[in-house]
Amino acid sequence: MKIDIKILNKNLKKKKFFPKYSTTGSAGIDLRACISKKINIKKNESFLFSTGISIYINSLTLSAFIIPRSGLGHKNGIILGNSVGLIDSDYQGEIMVSLWNRSNKLYCVNPYDRIAQIVFVPIKKVTFNVVKNFSEKSERGIFGFGHTGKN
Repeated sequence: MKIDIKILNKNLKKKKFFPKYSTTGSAGIDLRACISKKINIKKNESFLFSTGISIYINSLTLSAFIIPRSGLGHKNGIILGNSVGLIDSDYQGEIMVSLWNRSNKLYCVNPYDRIAQIVFVPIKKVTFNVVKNFSEKSERGIFGFGHTGKN
């Protein structure tokens, strides 16, 4: 499937920076920090980065999620400021990425570092059927988070 992309940062036209899958098995496409100089993110601070692109999905059955890069989170404590970002099919603005430094150390982001990834996912639209009671009781029922215990 083809998604329209608008390149807002001329350096992304270079093959090494153009958004692409890193391997044939990659589910996400890396997004880069389109900055002109390094940005230091202090502990427990966040910064909003330009990615230099906008996309137009233009399909009611598709959306995109902006998700963190697992290595940045595990090794450096760098995660997305909003946990996960949702890109609706009709959004055409620039994709921005908020990074939050949850570590106790200063973290440096250099120009064109890979900072997040975008994953395209199918969407199923639903309608709600208002009921007084559910027609059957599930195994879980009304029990909430952690009700099955630790093991």
